[in-house]
Amino acid sequence: MTPVVTEELTARVAAITPEADGIVSLRLEPTAGEKMPAWEPGAHVDLVLGPDLERQYSLCGDPTDLSSWRLGVLREPESRGGSAYVHERLAVGDEVVCRGPRNNFALVEAKEYVFVAGGIGITPILPMIAACAAAGRPWRLFYGGRTESTMAFRAELATHGDRVVRWPQDTHGLLDLATILGSVPAGTAVYCCGPGVLLDAVEELCPAAALHLERFRPKEGALAGANLPFEVELDVSGLTLTVRADQTLAEALEAAGIDLPTSCREGTCGTCETYVLEGEPDHRDSYLSAAEQKSGEVMLPCCSRAKSPRLVLDL
Repeated sequence: MTPVVTEELTARVAAITPEADGIVSLRLEPTAGEKMPAWEPGAHVDLVLGPDLERQYSLCGDPTDLSSWRLGVLREPESRGGSAYVHERLAVGDEVVCRGPRNNFALVEAKEYVFVAGGIGITPILPMIAACAAAGRPWRLFYGGRTESTMAFRAELATHGDRVVRWPQDTHGLLDLATILGSVPAGTAVYCCGPGVLLDAVEELCPAAALHLERFRPKEGALAGANLPFEVELDVSGLTLTVRADQTLAEALEAAGIDLPTSCREGTCGTCETYVLEGEPDHRDSYLSAAEQKSGEVMLPCCSRAKSPRLVLDL
C-alpha cells in the first residue's frame, strides 16, 4: 500500500440542509477556481474546523458534479467537538479548510453487490449505489437505523425502489444479518459502514475476501497494550529519537520538528501512514487490513508503536 498524499483547499459552506433527526448535509463550494477536486465513491475528506479540531466525513454527493461537495454529519450525543461545531456553530458563508479526498473504501469490480449501512454509515454508500445503478450492476442495500426519522436521505433512496430495504430498529429490530449475508453468492462484494457493533457482526459473518469495511471509530481494544519506550531512526532526516512510554510515535516526531500529517489520532483515517524500513511495528490501528499489518511494510504512527526495540521509518 502506498501512503496517502493529501491536498489542502479552502471551501465555502453553500448550504446546510437537515436530512434526518440529528443529521445535516453540508454543501461545500470552491473559494478558488471553478471546481472541487475529483473523487470516487467511498472517498472521504478531513474538515479542519479549528485548532486541534479536525474530523473526517464521507463524500455523499455526485462524483460527476465537481461544482460542489456534499457531506453528511451526525450530531454525536457524546461529541468530541467536531459534530457539535458543525451543528451548532457552522453557518452558510463560512469557510473551512479541507484535506483530501482520500479513498480507502473504493468500489471494486464485482458480479454483484450487497451494501449494509447503519445510521450515518449510509453516507459513503450513497454514491456507490448510484454508480451501480448507472452502470446496470446488480445490487441491494440494507439500511438500518434507530427509528425511521433518524435515517437520512430517505427520499433519495426511495428512487431506487425495492433494491433498498430500510430497517428501523424500533419497529423491525436489529438487521437480520444472518439472512442477509447467508445467501450471498460467490463473486459478490459486500460493503458495510456504520457503528462498530454492526461492523464487527458483519465481519464475523462475511468471508474476508468479499468484505469491504470503513471504520470511523477504533475497533474494540485496538488501542490497548503495554506502552514501552522504543527507538526510531528516521532514514531521510538522519535523526534517531526515543519514543517515551507516555507519548505516541506521532507526538515524538512532532516534538522533533518532523512534519507528519495526522487527522484522527486513533488509527482510522490513514492520514499518517508511513513506510517501515526495518523493525516490527505494534499495529494498533483500525485502518490497515490484517494482511497489511502482517507484512509490516507500513504503519500508522498516530497510534501504533513497536514490538522490536528499534524501528527505521521512511521519514
